[in-house]
Parts: sequence; C-alpha cells; structure tokens
Amino acid sequence: MKAREVNFDGLVGLTHHYAGLSFGNEASTKHRFQVSNPKLAAKQGLLKMKALSDAGFPQAVIPPQERPNVPVLRQLGFSGTDEQVIEKAGTQVPSLLSAASSASSMWVANAATVAPSADTLDGKVHLTVANLNNKFHRATEAETTERVLRAIFSNDAHFSVHPALPQVAMFGDEGAANHNRLGGDYGEPGLQLFIYGREEGGSTAPSRYPARQTLAASQAVARLNQVNPQQVIFAQQNPHVIDQGVFHNDVIAVSNRQVLFCHEQAFAHQDKLLATLHERVPGFMPVQVPTDAVSVQDAVETYLFNSQLLSRDDGSMVLVLPQESRNHAGVWRYLSELVKADNPIDELRVFDLRESMANGGGPACLRLRVVLTQQEMQAVNPAVMMNETLFNTLNNWVDRYYRDRLTQADLVDPQLLREGREALDDLTTILQLGSVYPFQR
Repeated sequence: MKAREVNFDGLVGLTHHYAGLSFGNEASTKHRFQVSNPKLAAKQGLLKMKALSDAGFPQAVIPPQERPNVPVLRQLGFSGTDEQVIEKAGTQVPSLLSAASSASSMWVANAATVAPSADTLDGKVHLTVANLNNKFHRATEAETTERVLRAIFSNDAHFSVHPALPQVAMFGDEGAANHNRLGGDYGEPGLQLFIYGREEGGSTAPSRYPARQTLAASQAVARLNQVNPQQVIFAQQNPHVIDQGVFHNDVIAVSNRQVLFCHEQAFAHQDKLLATLHERVPGFMPVQVPTDAVSVQDAVETYLFNSQLLSRDDGSMVLVLPQESRNHAGVWRYLSELVKADNPIDELRVFDLRESMANGGGPACLRLRVVLTQQEMQAVNPAVMMNETLFNTLNNWVDRYYRDRLTQADLVDPQLLREGREALDDLTTILQLGSVYPFQR
C-alpha cells in the first residue's frame, strides 16, 4: 500500500534554557548556564518544518509540555500556591527547579517508538511512549506525551498508543532515537533495527557515560508495537562511542529505506550486523564513514549523523544537517564527496538550529518519524499538519508569548509560569488537542 513518511517535529517550549542537565550529552554540559533565546529556538524549528514541508516532505507539529512542572515539585515536598512552590524550589534547590523547567520534550525523537501498519500483526500504526528514566528532567514527560499522542492519533481504527514501560533502570527506553527501519517503499513491510546500549547481566557496557537504552526495553517495545517477530533485529551500540558522547544511536547513525548512514565505529560487532542486514534487506546499502575522514569526536561536535535522511519520490535522498556540519572543514569535505559518490544521497540541506544544538539536539532529535498510508494520514488530527496558515499562526503565537532571553535565575519568575500556561492554553486551541496539560484538568 502506498505510504509516506511524515516528520512530526517538536515545538520548542517557553522555558528553553541551558542547565547542563544531560550527563553524557557533551553539548548540553558544555553550554551550561549560558543565556538562551527561547523565541529564536522556536522560530528556528518552525523554519526547518516549513522549509521541508515546502520541499514536499510532509511535516506536522508536536506541542511542548507545561513547564515549570509544578506537580512534580509538589511531589518532591515543595508546598503552597503554584507560585510559592516555584519560589521555594528555586531558592532552596535551584537544580530541581531547572530540571522541572526543562524544555527537553522538544526532542520528540525520544517521545515514542513507532511501528507502521505494514510491520504490525494487527495492521495498525503503533506508538509506545518512551519512559526516559535515565534522566529526571525527562522521566517526567511520559504522561503528557501519551495524552498528546492520543490527541493527535485519536482514531482507534488506525492507531494504538501504548503507555511507557515501567520506570525502572531495567526498562530504560529512549524512544525512536535508538530505533531504525530499513526496507524498500515505505508502505512495504520493513525491517526494524533496535539499538540498545546495555543488557541486564551483559559484560560489555560503557564505563564513563550511562547506556540509556536497554535490550529488555527494546524487546518490550517490539512486543507492545506488535511488530512481526520476523521483521526485528536487536543490535548493540558500541560502548566505546557512548563514552565519547554518543548518548543515543541517532548521534552516530541514521537510516532511511535501504540506506544506513553510519560511522564505522557505530555498532558492536558491526561487520556481523551489516552482513545480516545485507541478507535481510533487499538492496541494502550501508554508507560507512571512516574514522580517518570523520572522527567520533568530530561527529559528536557537528552532529553529522543526527541528521534527517529524506526520500524524494524518485528514490533520491536529501541529508538535512545542522549548520555545525558545514562549519567544520573536515566534515564538510567528507559530505561534499559523499553527494558525488555512487549512493542515493545527492543533496545537502543545512539549517541553523543553534539554540537546539547548544543543548545537545540536532535535526534528527527534533522529529518523530511516522510512516502513514493515505487513509491513516486522513485519520491524523489535521490541525497539527504544517502548512502556510499554521506556520504563520505559530510564528505569531511565538511572538506573542516567548521571551528572547532566559537564564536559570529567571525560572523563579511567577510571570513565566503564567505566560506559559496562557500560551499553552492558546496552543491547544490552535492544534485542536483538547485538555492535555495538568493545569487544564
């Protein structure tokens, strides 16, 4: 059945700030306490969405979450009015207020893992919400993410949204950032490649940074998403690259249809994995970047692999990259040769996503890929689909509510809480989501 890939991009929230909350993410740590610009961050994301939509790649929007997260601060013992809760947290434990104010839900590659209907036993599109339990500031996202996804994919005849896995280390699940799909046309059955960082009782694991995705979680997600067992492979990420800042697989590899674009050090037992993929995926084409062309450190600094690999109707592909990849002479030299070589990638599209990049998320982090048939596309909440009208409406919305300067010290401002709630109340109307936020319920 004819199908298309739709990229659902996360809209950056009003409390986007640099707090260095993500240990293992070197960009996040490096920019800790710098001044952020939430308005610019949101507009940079919107420009990418609109440009790709105009180029013929369907785009949609996933809204930010309510922040500061007052309910979780109450759960941690801060009491009083909402404003008093925020003031007490900010005065007594500023790091907790910062975590409760994180705009990290913008990186919706971590929102869920998606299985298209062509791959599932019941013929529905399945989405399993990620629990993100390795980091406190992200582990609080799952409940609202589930409500948002149910509001977008509300037609039970076509979609099935599953709650997050249990919030324990054994089932650490980081969503689509550690999931790939390989195959031919989008509407044909594909092979789902789940990448994990650690296995319970396993002997190989990183020593410096945490491996966030577990094998047990990947296996559970495959079961929940009703993926045909004949269409699943589980493979381990190279623990040595995790220790170099590759906290998710999408920092070292990206796939699209028959192409796997990855670093030569991306996976444990990489030769064996590629041989298996050659056997299982018709026309499989690995594009391995050698270390002597691009080091792992260069890949992490430029987010070369945290790019979007998109297919045109003729089968050729566009690689969507952050500005940092063009600014690095060695990486850009490699990419210039790549588009001349014998592979489907024949165009590079570069976007300025500096605000997101400085907090550790590139083009691929900002989007959740969902393959949809024409009938399924019509069943999606139409108000979230990117077009000229929505682009203008959201830009005006950002201009109305967002600040152009934010520091950690600003998070105690009670006006920021009020601004955020008013903005999100307005946004749920624009996107026709209903009451998905705690303050609305």
